[in-house]
Amino acid sequence: MRTLKRSSIRLLPALAAVVLLLSCAVHNQTFTTGQQLLAEGKLEEGLATLQRAMEEEPHNQEYRAYYYRQRDSVISQWLNRAEEARLANDFDAAEALYRRVLGLDATNSRAQAGIDRVAMDRRHRAVLKEAEAALNARNVEEAAAKIRLILTENPANREARIMQRVMEEQQVRARLATPTIKSSFKKPVTLEFREANIRSIFEVISRIADMNFIFDRDVRPDLRASIFVKNTTLEDVVNTLLLTNQLEKKVVNESTVLIYPNTPAKARDYQELVVKSFYLANSEAKQALNLIRTIIKTRDIYIDEKLNFLVMRDTPDNVRLAEKLVSNHDLAEPEVVLELEVGEVKRSRLTELGIVYPSQFQVVNLTTTTTTTTNAGSVVAATPQVTQNPLTLATLGHLTSGNILISPVILNLRSEMGDANLLANPRIRVKNKEKARVHIGDRVPVITTTSTANVGVSESVSYLDVGLRLEVEPVVSLDEEVAMRVGLEVSSIVREVTSKSGTLTYQIGTRSAATNLRLRDGETQVLAGLISDEDRRSSQRVPGLGDLPLIGRLFSNERKDGVKTEVILLITPRIVRNLARPGATAMEFSSGTEGSSTGTALGARRYESTQSAPDQPVPNAPPRPAAGTSGIVPRGVLPPPPASIPAPADGSPIRAPDAPR
Repeated sequence: MRTLKRSSIRLLPALAAVVLLLSCAVHNQTFTTGQQLLAEGKLEEGLATLQRAMEEEPHNQEYRAYYYRQRDSVISQWLNRAEEARLANDFDAAEALYRRVLGLDATNSRAQAGIDRVAMDRRHRAVLKEAEAALNARNVEEAAAKIRLILTENPANREARIMQRVMEEQQVRARLATPTIKSSFKKPVTLEFREANIRSIFEVISRIADMNFIFDRDVRPDLRASIFVKNTTLEDVVNTLLLTNQLEKKVVNESTVLIYPNTPAKARDYQELVVKSFYLANSEAKQALNLIRTIIKTRDIYIDEKLNFLVMRDTPDNVRLAEKLVSNHDLAEPEVVLELEVGEVKRSRLTELGIVYPSQFQVVNLTTTTTTTTNAGSVVAATPQVTQNPLTLATLGHLTSGNILISPVILNLRSEMGDANLLANPRIRVKNKEKARVHIGDRVPVITTTSTANVGVSESVSYLDVGLRLEVEPVVSLDEEVAMRVGLEVSSIVREVTSKSGTLTYQIGTRSAATNLRLRDGETQVLAGLISDEDRRSSQRVPGLGDLPLIGRLFSNERKDGVKTEVILLITPRIVRNLARPGATAMEFSSGTEGSSTGTALGARRYESTQSAPDQPVPNAPPRPAAGTSGIVPRGVLPPPPASIPAPADGSPIRAPDAPR
């Protein structure tokens, strides 16, 4: 019994170790299962399994770190997807993703805030639909109030901001819109006035077109004019009268026109001015300023170079003209992608065949003996000395075979062949008329020493670019072709040169080429011919024996060394964006006259009468009126009225024969 007890006590540590190993194996299997579930895309199950493995081994820092890292990664992905869905107005998907995040981390503030934003976006979506319905019903005030409610709660609501901008643009256009004259002002008439008072002419036109003309007090009352037109619109007649009498008009409403003298003072009083801001995307504000001042001669203009925009204050006609100029000028510059292939092909051949015989003998370690004698002629001592070159005739007597050094005989059987290809294939994108530079190689330091009196010696370091340098400046044309200035240089260090002062310099070998070419889009041009061909031959021969016809090859050594290098450049332009050519109406448009840029060309538009031809005489037609009288013939010829047109007895206004009553 004692033996059994003792043996069981001894087995307890082993059993505990086995149990511990089994539990670790179970835990490791749980952790592995969680990893497999994550790899299969079962994110919630995988994270739950990893959490269980972490709880089973709370002191295992590896499990804890891996679980939190994977959980944070999954939460970040879900939050990003939820934000994308919310911005795309997919509120159900966004809310589902936010709730999945809260299922993993109940305290996640971003997920809780996302759910609140989804609820707010749903409410704003409904209000936005109501605003759209109100706007379609032309109830602008109600729509604006609803839009303001949305932007008060969420100023970043993109759809509400867009609708607000559209409403503001419509209101601005309505306020700045120039009143148009009613369609009766476009009717064709035939008028004949000779030296008539201009107020009387406008009175007749007023009765024909049912229009109101208001004259400024500075319009001269004795101003007279003559006009003879056939089948011409009243608008052209009025413009002609105003232009020929230095007058100007301002349309008050569709049936009222104000007439005033065309003087700078009156123009300042009556001409309405507007302010327009131009935000430029491609051109510079200074260039746009010079363009507007050169063409329109405007003065009230301001530019901001930092924000790249300009503000203009001028008449509506000048502002519209400036809009056309800026739209034609503010265009994106062309861009091109240059596909470059630069290759350097190097071929070397080396052949060395023959026997190298000794070309010299060298005497080394020649020992001589120096004796010392007295005055009586007895020898005191003899001292050995080692003599180096140069030798003297006195030392040649001590020359032995051990003092002569002969270089060994060398048999050369050598042949080398080498091919090297160095290739660079850069792709660079460059704007029109901008230089693109490519440098592939090294920057070699060059030290310069400067010595100054009473100061000392100073050194400075400059760098020398060695290798391949390429400069390309493209010019993109409107016909999908690219003109380029190409500069290619290939350099290498040939050898190092050391000056007497110890300064190290370099000898640089270079090959360069520069050209101008024009290629179509996608066309490839090869620039080759930068060839360096070196062919060297040398021989070492025994004098006399090496010159023999056949046997001389046994007493000579031949060396042939050839190196050929060629640089090849292939360049292919790919036009990414070309200049958008404006249409014909944008390239050519009316700009008024030198004195006025109203944009309305003065011209007499002729209209054929449907009753009778304008040049065909009408039966029983009266003669032309005399000077000082007036005649009105709309769509035909009528008897001339008196110089002063009285109102009819019944009080009805005077009308043209074909005017509605």
